[in-house]
Amino acid sequence: MKKQLIATLVGGAILFFWQFLSWTALNVHGAEHQYTANQDTIMATLVKNLDDGSYMLPQLPAGSSKEEQQKFMEESAGKPWATISYHKSFNGSMGMNMLRAILVDWVAVFLLVWLLMKNTNLDFKTSLLSSLAVGAIAYLTIPYLNSIWFESNTIGYLVDLVMQWGLVGAWLGWWLTRRAGV
Repeated sequence: MKKQLIATLVGGAILFFWQFLSWTALNVHGAEHQYTANQDTIMATLVKNLDDGSYMLPQLPAGSSKEEQQKFMEESAGKPWATISYHKSFNGSMGMNMLRAILVDWVAVFLLVWLLMKNTNLDFKTSLLSSLAVGAIAYLTIPYLNSIWFESNTIGYLVDLVMQWGLVGAWLGWWLTRRAGV
């Protein structure tokens, strides 16, 4: 149990540290959050017209008929569209967000450790490849699928997949396959 706990705590810390570097110092996700010189004008319009939430524009109101949906699709083809996540108030306090992030990272690594420990012949290579496989599943089913529908950039998430899950897999491959007392 001690081995699993240490594997989880250190693995979660590795995930958290990579995520911190990825989103801050290395700016791996910079292409996802671009600057526009028109931001003040756009924000003034959003403030007047939106409540907190996520929006896809243009969009039909709920309950639209099949005929209205078909007409909307035909009329929207080739025209501009946008996705917006809007919040009325910016909160620069990161304490709770960081706590939630490290807790999620620990849970994710705990689940990976649990799966790896089911393998009675676990070796470094299996740990590393299994960790990368878990990262690939997460990448393919969330950021990549979203990029198909919303035409977004996922290169940053792909870099994260290889780096964070590769580092965690290497750590777990070394730690979990050590002999007791070594």
